[in-house]
Amino acid sequence: MTADDRSLIGRAFTVLGAFDATSHRLSQSEISRRTGLPLPTVHRLCGQLIAHRALERMDDGKYEIGVRLWELGALAPGAHGLRQVALPFLEDLYEATHENVQLVVREGVEALYLERLSAHSAVSVIGRAGGRLPLHASSGGLILLAHGGTELLEQILARGLDSFTPHTITSERILRAKLDDIRRTGFVTCREYLNAGTLALAAPIRKGRGSVVAAVSIVVPVEHDPAPLVPALIAAARGISRRIDLASLD
Repeated sequence: MTADDRSLIGRAFTVLGAFDATSHRLSQSEISRRTGLPLPTVHRLCGQLIAHRALERMDDGKYEIGVRLWELGALAPGAHGLRQVALPFLEDLYEATHENVQLVVREGVEALYLERLSAHSAVSVIGRAGGRLPLHASSGGLILLAHGGTELLEQILARGLDSFTPHTITSERILRAKLDDIRRTGFVTCREYLNAGTLALAAPIRKGRGSVVAAVSIVVPVEHDPAPLVPALIAAARGISRRIDLASLD
């Protein structure tokens, strides 16, 4: 444990980091096991986090992330500015498909979903707004990986290419070829890489004419023909790129 981890702020973030997409509600004992912090320390930190609305205590004694964290997260200038610019284009794509339309950025070595629009009848997917997915197995993640540079790719390869379906790319050779193809064509098509029964497409969003800062993706049933979706997807990505307020992403 580093000095930062031992600080009050560091330990508070360690407690908050115990929660994830599959564990929304945790007891103090579960937080203690997940973080390695002593139970008395967890008890004290949970009380302080509740006082600041960063955690909420449920009737059963377990804890959930508090709404105050959502309020603060919504103020993040890069994410907020990008989402506001992208939303009209995402809504247009949603109206064209009534399936899953997503806005994705990179956070470290994972894909982070800033926004997701979907209908009740849309094909089921793992991703959700605020959720994280592996770069090598998600359409938006592959776009970001293709434009993330050699160092990022080496990090991903060193971590290993986990398999989520029989169609997930787990070969370095195939992954490198896929990334080359993305840079050449300007979009990606993924058949059941992450979710069985799905076809995902994504295209890059650029900061001006420069670096790729995000991706827009569509997820439809696997039997869909992707060809009619590609022009609308690329047009949306280019439209968002043109509208990005550079200052809001700094």
